[in-house]
Amino acid sequence: MPCFSVPPVNSVVYPTASLDGATRPPVTSEPVAPARARKSLSVLAFFALLLASFCHTTSAQAEDKLDFAHDIAPLIKARCGECHTGGASKGDLSLNTRQSLLAAGVAQPGRSAASPLIERVTSDDVDLRMPPKGPPLSKEEVALLEKWIDAGLPWQEGFSFKHRTYKAPLALQTVALPPSRPGREHPLDRLLWRHYAEYELIPPQPIDDAAFLRRASLDLIGLLPTPEQVCAFQRDTSQDKRRRAIQRLLDDKQAYAEHWLTFWNDLLRNDYAGTGFIDGGRRQITTWLYAALLENKPYDQFVRELIAPTPDSAGFIHGIKWRGRVNASQVQEIQFAQNVGQVFLGINLKCASCHDSFIDDWKLVDSYGLAAVISDRPLEIHRCDQPTGEMAQAKFVYPQLGAIDPNESRDQRLAQCAQLLTSPKNGRFARTIVNRLWHRLMGRGVVHPVDVMANEPWSEDLLEYLAADLVAHDYDLQRTLQLIATSDAYQGRCVSLQDSLATDGAFLFHGPIARRMTAEQFLDAIWRITATAPAKPAAGFEKRGEAPVRASLVVSDALMRSLGRPNREQVVTTRPDDLTTLQALDLSNGPILAATLDRGATNLLREHPDWTADEAVDHLYFAALSREPTDEERRIAREIAGAPLSREGLADLLWAVFMLPEFQLVH
Repeated sequence: MPCFSVPPVNSVVYPTASLDGATRPPVTSEPVAPARARKSLSVLAFFALLLASFCHTTSAQAEDKLDFAHDIAPLIKARCGECHTGGASKGDLSLNTRQSLLAAGVAQPGRSAASPLIERVTSDDVDLRMPPKGPPLSKEEVALLEKWIDAGLPWQEGFSFKHRTYKAPLALQTVALPPSRPGREHPLDRLLWRHYAEYELIPPQPIDDAAFLRRASLDLIGLLPTPEQVCAFQRDTSQDKRRRAIQRLLDDKQAYAEHWLTFWNDLLRNDYAGTGFIDGGRRQITTWLYAALLENKPYDQFVRELIAPTPDSAGFIHGIKWRGRVNASQVQEIQFAQNVGQVFLGINLKCASCHDSFIDDWKLVDSYGLAAVISDRPLEIHRCDQPTGEMAQAKFVYPQLGAIDPNESRDQRLAQCAQLLTSPKNGRFARTIVNRLWHRLMGRGVVHPVDVMANEPWSEDLLEYLAADLVAHDYDLQRTLQLIATSDAYQGRCVSLQDSLATDGAFLFHGPIARRMTAEQFLDAIWRITATAPAKPAAGFEKRGEAPVRASLVVSDALMRSLGRPNREQVVTTRPDDLTTLQALDLSNGPILAATLDRGATNLLREHPDWTADEAVDHLYFAALSREPTDEERRIAREIAGAPLSREGLADLLWAVFMLPEFQLVH
């Protein structure tokens, strides 16, 4: 029985932001009217278009293999940089960012033939030709620019040719909190109110209890709250019920571990099947990782056990032993340097694994110095896959924190590296993980992107406070999650990314940003509502208690991969935000989802043989959206389900509700 009501859902819109920040037309959260929605070709086409509206990937971008950092950035820096990057913008043309390039109008994404830039670099007129000094661009360089423009001007997120003026200190800084006021006691809110005042922003309005519980449950344990939990929470009149709800979620050790397993599997390239597992070129860390999450192992200890590993935790640092010819920048020692730098320090050492980086200050010797820590053989430095004759010497990327003795054994070098990496003096270590957690709960990091921690945070005080609090509380990640989730900022209404951008394109926080469910959250929600979870988890896991098997515990299938679960052959710190055409097709009429919904309808009717269409609609809305349907929604949903209620009609209703943006977003 419904225990509460909400405003009409068709008054709520969910704007979807593309990668360049442009907001698309809002999608209303109203199911489609005709019955047998999945089997109606016109409705199928409508939903395919609706879902494809999330997509920001053109076919050219999907097929193109351009590497901006290696192919385009060096060309711009060498041939255009003197006049059009850094502090120079001759002819009002700045190539510092993709936005400044587009604003100049010299390059039309997808249309190199119509782009003045190509006309200028191929002109024979000495007064028009670019660059004005030195030889003209070669045919190969022109072809590269044309390919880049035709691919849509792909740009490495967060990169700029501007001179960097911000440099984060290595050590954590002390933050003085603004005074506490009644109703504003939380330390994060005290810092954020100063931010709101500085930029004349309106703080986010609080969300209601049902929306809060849904958001917190999805964020902290990856599951929807049950209708019974929502009703009980709404009946609770105590002042601290939200704080207690957050603690209760974090205390559910099994649900917490099985949700955050997805986050860490992506970060640590851990999976249950795939390249390397068959021939021994790759090792799982699943048993160790699951146990570490169950016990909420302190983060510094967690990382030390990965860098100076036990047999159960050794799979991460060894990378993947690729078969066939391997470029020097892909050997396992270099993978160690790249993965450790990216995951734990927000450093991109991939460019600096071939040559001195074109996009930041890291040098080839920095990557090879870290790689030499794990090497059990002399490691020759290769530049662009060519041997240089120089041998790498083991060193940490921040030598001011201490030295690694290159004469020690490999195990001793790894232990020294682990100590330097997790030292309380290494502020970058703590900042990187709290920034990832803020991004996970708020939709965007304090530093963006999360793998470019050299970028300036939108609030340095907030980042420093979060990082210092983590260190002060013995690197307890659950403490950081609780700190964020108990703030008024987290419990405020979502805003769009577009509304968070200033006129100059700078990000100004004034509320959480709605996020898509992960593939695992999406399937867990469907499996629990329809009782269609797999019977057993992947090999290596034991089914615990009566709880249904979670999506994080099974080998991925085609639907999971379509929805964004990576193959984890490389580190993945953030999954794509935008839906693709393949996802639209799989969700519209894919065989895996269709079979799941048909089984789900059978299960629900077996459990509730006397259901009317109205009862089915009420149950489904509570289970999926944590609210009752409006009168208009009930009317449309009743038409979809049909009367009398049948398995086919209920399967169609399940599909229509699961396709709602309101269901698929954490908002």
